[in-house]
Parts: sequence; structure tokens; C-alpha cells
Amino acid sequence: MTDEKNLNAVELATELTIAWLGNQNNRFAADEVPEFLRKMHATVTELAGGAPAAAQENTGEEQSFTPAVSARKSLASPDHIISMIDGKPYKTLRRHLSTHGLTPDEYRRRYNLKADYPMVAQNYSETRRAMAKKIGLGSKGRAAKSGAAPKTAPAEQPKRRGRPKQS
Repeated sequence: MTDEKNLNAVELATELTIAWLGNQNNRFAADEVPEFLRKMHATVTELAGGAPAAAQENTGEEQSFTPAVSARKSLASPDHIISMIDGKPYKTLRRHLSTHGLTPDEYRRRYNLKADYPMVAQNYSETRRAMAKKIGLGSKGRAAKSGAAPKTAPAEQPKRRGRPKQS
């Protein structure tokens, strides 16, 4: 009975994995598929009422990740940040990290980076800042704090349309 239950879990996990990978909106590299299948099998086994497969395989060991480049080299150029995952340059890391299922905090923890490690290249950040200042983003808040009158104050109230109010 256990073998039959285990076989059904394997078949179900395989079918679910094939369906998930067959969806064009889900993108996985070929080397990520076995890990995805393992996770799917562990989930199916756990939901079927068996012991979690991940708990049986791992004895509390955490997976160690080796960075593609050093932290110093990743920030060497002000034009881009080199990813520690694949060693490629990016102006911003957020979208790249999300394709790998990571948040910036998880990325920093994975590679033992400081909390102030940037996710955006320095020159890209300066360019975006200059553009925002040029179009006036944030100036309304500064004008209100300083007590200055708003730039577009209406001269007079427009006439009301419709019937006059009954008094």
C-alpha cells in the first residue's frame, strides 16, 4: 500500500510539474526543473498525509551559495551592478532577482551582504533622480511645507450650473 501511495505521489507530482512547465507564463531554466520536481513531490507527499520528503532528505543543512563575483567587483562600475547569481551586469537588480524567486533582502542574506547594499546602479539612480527633479516630482510637497502658495491658484470660482439653491 505504501509503494502504491508513493507511486501515485510521484506520478501526480510529475503530471503537475509538466502542466506547470507547459504554461507559457512560467519560465524556468533547464537546471531548475529537477529542484522544482522535488519540491512538488514533497508537497504532494505532505498533502497526502505522509511525512514531508524534504524533512527526510535534509537533516537541517542549509544550502550554501557561491557568488559568481565578489561584492567589491559587483559594485566596481558606477554604470551597472554585476549579479552574484550569474555574473551579468544589470542597471537594476529587482527584476532579475524576481525571475530567480528572490527579494532584495533574501539576496543580501544569501550572499552575506550588508543591509545598505544597493539594488540600482549609481549612474542609473542619478539619471532617474535628475529626470524626476526636472519634471517637478515632489515639488508640490515642498511648496506646501514651506507655506508658499500653490502655482495654479484659481482666480475666481466658476459659475454654478443648474437651478439656484432654495433658501
